[in-house]
Amino acid sequence: MPQLTVVVPAYNEAAVLRAFHQRLGAVMDQLPLDCRVLYVDDGSTDDTWSIIATLLEADPRAGALKLSRNFGKEAALTAGLDAATGDAVVVIDADLQDPPELIPTLVEQWQAGHDVVYATRTARDGEGRFKRFTAAAFYRSMERLSDTAIPRDTGDFRLLSRRALDALGQLRERQRFMKGLFSWIGFRQTAVRYQREPRQGGTTKWNYWRLAQLAIEGITSFSTAPLRLATWVGLASAALSFVYGLWVLTRTLVYGDPVRGYPTLILVILFLGGVQLLALGVIGEYLGRNYAESKQRPLYFVEEQRPPSSPR
Repeated sequence: MPQLTVVVPAYNEAAVLRAFHQRLGAVMDQLPLDCRVLYVDDGSTDDTWSIIATLLEADPRAGALKLSRNFGKEAALTAGLDAATGDAVVVIDADLQDPPELIPTLVEQWQAGHDVVYATRTARDGEGRFKRFTAAAFYRSMERLSDTAIPRDTGDFRLLSRRALDALGQLRERQRFMKGLFSWIGFRQTAVRYQREPRQGGTTKWNYWRLAQLAIEGITSFSTAPLRLATWVGLASAALSFVYGLWVLTRTLVYGDPVRGYPTLILVILFLGGVQLLALGVIGEYLGRNYAESKQRPLYFVEEQRPPSSPR
């Protein structure tokens, strides 16, 4: 019987874990597969690990990894994928915004011959207008900037075949943007559309600062467009400065007007200084990522591992 492993990264999800496992268990009971679930505790500070331990005692299909500290969702997800066994793997968050009941549809597309089946949101219930707007703007910006086609409105919720998972396992970069890596490996990919539900418990860990950091991570990991933009802004500024200088020189020689415009001079200096600092900041982002990659530190450390006992 084909084996399916569901990887669930969790950070401070004590409020929703039991409800999530109950719904996931009902889905796994219906699938004609050898189903397992692997929880990854990403250094939680609440009762997440103790609840996971309780779930493991009650359900032999459940296993878990406990990371030595909070490494971030991308690293926790990588740890779960590295440890996952079976013919296919499903990635899903524990907050129940992504419904476990959609997994059978993902499995159907996998059995139809697709290696990556990703879930695309048609609506984002429970989120404000500003967050929906910024999310839509980010995905559409990535679509234009990246050389890799990254699906719009698509998170980490998806199914990977064994060969897609093996390919992903070869990508060991430290600055990880998983949504881009899922697309970069290629193979046969297809979408399943669904309506995202509001969070069922607990609070989101993704404030606007962390979302902005993730957006920068994605853009710098899969595009060099900011570097090219800095170059073109510099060239445009130099061209405008040259034209303005010719105009001032011509006006002085023809009309004999003294050179004026102290406020204009200050404005130009501040503008050019801002452009230079912006360009240095863009270069610094790419340089910092190269520095992090050069250290070759491990992506994560596992403090405790509990594999599933056996299927029901």
